[in-house]
Parts: sequence; C-alpha cells; structure tokens
Amino acid sequence: MIHNYLTSRAQKYTSKWIVLAIDLILVAITFIFSYLIRFNLTLDFDISKLVLQLPIIVLISLVAFFVTGSYKGVVRHTGVRDVYNIFNAICLASIITIFMIILNREMEFMEGFTVPLSIIIIHSLLSFIALTASRYMFKNAYYNLVKQFKITKNVIIYGAGESGILTHNALTGHSGSVSRVVGYIDRDYEKVGKSINGVKVYAPEVLSEYFIKANGINEIIFSIQNIEHNRLRELVEGLVDFPVQVKIVPPIEDWINGELKISQIKQVQIEDLLDRVPINIKNNRISKELKDKVIVVTGGAGSIGSELVRQIANYEYKSLIVIDQAESALYDLQQELIQNGFHNFIPIVGDIRDKNRMSGLFQEYKPNMVFHAAAYKHVPLMEYNAYEAVKINVAGTKVIVDLSLDNNVDKFIFVSTDKAVNPTNVMGATKRIAEMYISCSQQQNKTKFITTRFGNVLGSNGSVIPLFKKQIEKGGPLTVTHKDITRYFMTIPEAAQLVLEAGGMGQGGEIFIFDMGESVRIFNLAKNMIKLSGLRYPEDIDIKITGLRPGEKLYEELLANGENTMPTYHKKIMISKSREFDFEDVRSKINELCVTNMFFNGNPVALMKAIVPEYVSNNSDLCKLDKAKEMKEVVEKTENVDVKKILQP
Repeated sequence: MIHNYLTSRAQKYTSKWIVLAIDLILVAITFIFSYLIRFNLTLDFDISKLVLQLPIIVLISLVAFFVTGSYKGVVRHTGVRDVYNIFNAICLASIITIFMIILNREMEFMEGFTVPLSIIIIHSLLSFIALTASRYMFKNAYYNLVKQFKITKNVIIYGAGESGILTHNALTGHSGSVSRVVGYIDRDYEKVGKSINGVKVYAPEVLSEYFIKANGINEIIFSIQNIEHNRLRELVEGLVDFPVQVKIVPPIEDWINGELKISQIKQVQIEDLLDRVPINIKNNRISKELKDKVIVVTGGAGSIGSELVRQIANYEYKSLIVIDQAESALYDLQQELIQNGFHNFIPIVGDIRDKNRMSGLFQEYKPNMVFHAAAYKHVPLMEYNAYEAVKINVAGTKVIVDLSLDNNVDKFIFVSTDKAVNPTNVMGATKRIAEMYISCSQQQNKTKFITTRFGNVLGSNGSVIPLFKKQIEKGGPLTVTHKDITRYFMTIPEAAQLVLEAGGMGQGGEIFIFDMGESVRIFNLAKNMIKLSGLRYPEDIDIKITGLRPGEKLYEELLANGENTMPTYHKKIMISKSREFDFEDVRSKINELCVTNMFFNGNPVALMKAIVPEYVSNNSDLCKLDKAKEMKEVVEKTENVDVKKILQP
C-alpha cells in the first residue's frame, strides 16, 4: 500500500509542467552563476543589467524547451535520448539569444540587452550540466525512495566479466527490480578487491555460511558464459547447503534481442547440472544419410521419437512419416513443426500392432529408413501387464521389422534401453527379445538392422526428475526407492542426435552403446533438487525410502554378461560385441511367444525367460517362476544321475 501511494505521488508531482518549472528555475540560477564565474566570483558587474537580462533568458529557454519537448520525458526513466533533447534545447536557446543580441544591436529595440559571448558559453555549459544532473538526481531519489518500501533481495553475482556486469545492469536498471547487488565473485585475482559499478569484487574463498548470513544474501546468480557443466556442478553443489537460492543467466544467444531480461534469470535446475556438452544439430554424415530419403519414425510423438522428428526436420529428406497412436501428443507435435516452418511431414495416427494398417503405409510411402522408437517403457506398470508389453515391444517390433524386410527398407534403427541388459523386469526382457529378433532378421542380409542402447533421458515421460518436481510443488516428501540406487542420465536432444549418428554409421547387425557418463545416485539427486528449490532437507522437505519397485534393480548396465565393446570414430558411441546364439531357435521361440500372447495361451513370462536365460525377476511376484525353473533344473539333473554308480564302492 505504501509503495503504491509513493508511486502515485511520484507520478503526480513529476508531471511535465513541474519538470518545465524546475528546468526554468535551474536556467535562471545557472545564468546568475555564469556572471559570478565570468567576474571571478565578485559583484564587479552591473546588477541592473543582470536583472533585465534574466527574464529574457528564461523566456528564450521556455521557447527552446517547448520546441524540443525536452521537459516531456519521464524523469524516472531518463536515458541517453533525454540527455540529447536537453542538449538540443540548450543549443537552440543559445542560438536564439545570440540572434536577439545581434538584432538588438542593429535595431536597438531593447536598451541594455547585450550579453557577453563568454557568459552565453558558460551559461550553456552550466545549464546542460544542471538539467542533466537534476534528472539523474530525481531518478536515483525515486528509485531509492521506492526501494525502501519494497522487499529487497541481496544478490551476489558469480562472475565479474561482461556477462556479470550486464546482469548487474538488468537487476538494477528499473524500478520493478527488488534486488540489490552486494558483490561479485570472480576467480580473476586482478579484479578481486576492486569495485565495478560501485560493487566490490570478492574471491570465491569468501563464500561461507558466515559471509552469506552477515551480508543477508538471498540469491547467488551464476553469470559465466561457456562454463563447463562439470565445473558448474562443482560450484553449485558447493552452495546448495547454504541458505540461498542459486540462479543462472542463460547463454547470450538466448537473450531477447541481445539484451538480458530479469525474467530470463532462472533458478538452477537439476538438468543444468546433469546436462551434457551441447551438440551440433546439423551433421554432414547424417545429412548425407538422410538426403532425399523417405523416413518413418514410429512412436514419433513420444519423448525420444518427437526429438528425432525435430532433428530430422532440419535435414533435406524427401518425406517424413510420423506414426503414433497418441492422438493429442501427435497433434501437439504437428502444430509445433508447422509453427517452426516445417511442412514436409505426414502425421499418421496408427498402431504398430495393426499389421494391415502398417503394411498399407509401407506400400504407399515406400520408406528408405525406419526409426523404431514406439514402446511401452514404464517398468512397474509393465511388470503386471506382461501381455501389453509383449504385444507392443515384441509383436509390434516384429511387425515393423517384417514389413521393413518385405518392402526393402535400407536401414532400420531400433531404440532400445539399458534395461534390456541382464533384465530383471518384463519391460527390459521384452526390449531384449526385440533386440534378439532384430539380430535374427539381420541374417537375411537385406535390410541393415541397427540397435541403439542407452539409459534414462532427462525430462522424458516417466523420468524421475519431473516426478520430484511435482512432489516438491506439493510440499513433499520426495520418494526414492532405495538409498543406494543409481541411474545414468542423458538429455533428450543428445540421445536423439546419437541415434541419428549411429544410424548413419551403422552397416547392419551392430548394437551401439552410448557413453552415458557417470551414473547418478538418485538419493543425492533428490537432496540437490530440494536445496536448489530454496528449501532445506529434511527440515522443509523430507525424502522417503519406499523400497524397490517390482522389477527394479539398484543399478543399470549397458553391457550384458559376455559382451564387450569396440570404439567407433565417435567418442560417445561404442559397438557392443554380442555373444552368439541360435538364430533359428530364437526366431521360432519369439514367434511362439507372440502367438501364445495373442491367444492368452499360457504364461508369456515363462517363455520370455526361456528366450532370455539371463532374465531373472527382481522384487516381483514373477520371482516364483525363477524358483520353479531352478527346481525343474535340479529335478532334471537328479533324473540324469546313475544312482547305482554313486553307491558302488
């Protein structure tokens, strides 16, 4: 209320007429000072002439102000343009004064009106300085008066370079700001101890809980361009235990019209710390691979599929067919592509399990490349919905693979998961079976089948990070299944880029493994997300250990037992050397699995365990199948033992 009152009063009493009156008063005062300066601060001049000249000078200035409109600027927003208008007004007034003096000498219509040229020059300089200074004084007084009645945040800017200075200007450059910059932090010790814009530069070593509390610091803003993510993670993790909010300035290329806005300074998100090195969307190898090709993306409205579509849209393909059964998500993707200027794509609402529908699409569009990203992927849900998991992840993949062979598709790129490695759940096992069917199909030497395998992607549907954000918004607690559980993370754009890269380099039969970096402990991830939200663990939000979910394991693997890798030209992509298996036997069992699943004939999970021997359920009711399998193996071994030979002495 006080703030609104002060604002309204300030607006009322800084009307253009008040500004004009103050300007005229300053013109009169500076004219008197001009005489004093000209006569060495003495009164050795004819005061009667000064009294005669003063109203005329004020009147001339009034005309100049009216002509230039210098008094119409909003004082609290005074800028370079306003100073320029003042300069024009002073110059015009001086010119009019000189013209009138010359005219008076010729016509002598006003006795005693003759102002020395030196006084005109001195008066011009003094007037310009006084009028400009007065505006900035009122501007600063207004900001200081208003800010006294606002909730002010004390801010430290981490980085005293150009970006840090621009951040300071953005924070303090208008009346709507509630921030006060109390210092910079910089590693450049040539700057440490000096001041920039009246703000002291400190060394990083001063950051401590005592320093933060002593200065009442509420926020620390990172304003360092091109900082490595590992370095940013180290710095931020060193601050999350302090009672401050940690924010970050976006890259310069993301600034609006090259200017930083306060709204762009965002709180550091966990994605900023887990983020990877930015990738090049336009890649020559991929460009050659996709040029003039008809491309199909299944699951094109999903997390990975939609990003594949976005990146493919940047290349010179012939046609892009996007297939997904999720109508709303597909519509949203369609509108996004249209708004971004991409039109050469065909959205298809369809189910990959529908062989007749898919066959018609393949015959109509005759694709050269297929990116198969359609799948069910939620581990706990699929654990007790094995029928659907097999129907989509195995039978659906089988449909697309078979149609690719029948229609002479050049390349088929399959998006798999690290959960297919030594699977402990239905979802992972179905993806592993799909990998195996693709390996069987490669033996026909027609289509080049390529498999890509990677871990969790940041922000994807079902990812733990969006879940934690929702739980924080609701006040917690955050739910973690196990204190020691770890996961690999990758950004969606990077994952899609590497899938495209692998598709370009693949010659058929490879399983490409992506470098996922270091695995992340989910419990630590949860703690950091709480602290980055400006909250305290466990005082504000606690973390609840719920126990492993059905089918979940403590850590993911990228290689199965008996597999190893070979490097490629891309440092983040490796080729898995898979172990051999009986292709005909596996193909036969997979066909049997699909038929069994289709007619609800028996338990599909038991057959899945026969196809994937390393599939051992974990923390699930399906563990009983493993125990039954073990008992059966023991019985079979016992039946094969010759008891008489054992009993012979």
